[in-house]
Amino acid sequence: KSQASFEDNQKLRSFTDLLGSYVRSAYPYRQSVQDTMVFFDGQEDQLTFVSSISLAMGGRGMSKIRVAWEPAEEGEGAIQLEEEVPVRFNLSEDRDPGGLRNDVIIRERVKDFRFAYLDPKSEDERWEERWDGREKLALPRAVRVSYRNHDGKEIRWVFPLMISVLAQ
Repeated sequence: KSQASFEDNQKLRSFTDLLGSYVRSAYPYRQSVQDTMVFFDGQEDQLTFVSSISLAMGGRGMSKIRVAWEPAEEGEGAIQLEEEVPVRFNLSEDRDPGGLRNDVIIRERVKDFRFAYLDPKSEDERWEERWDGREKLALPRAVRVSYRNHDGKEIRWVFPLMISVLAQ
């Protein structure tokens, strides 16, 4: 029983370390110099954004990250993480994009999965169900992940977005 509990805790720690590393390194990516819109698409059950790191490439380079929950039988499902390097948008389907794409299931048997996004412009703590960086022209201040595990226990994590500013 102790061994099973240890393994569950280790899996949870690995999940939060991996997801937290990507979310904390979210980058306010613009598709061009003239573009004022920030690429960050946050929904209740999925999140797509650009990270300033690529764990698949040893922490070097930027990556496009998608985290999604796919509900299956009895309301349980898996949380899947996709990493794409280099960051590319608007590729036609017949063109080979090259690069690297990894898909991994980072947590199984999850129920009631939800993302929420903390508004940086709000004076009080206001969490939103959706965040469109193109519309808001900014990243949220933090991302909250909440779900129930297969035993029904509620799990909640808050990941602040850490943006590095380079000064001359």
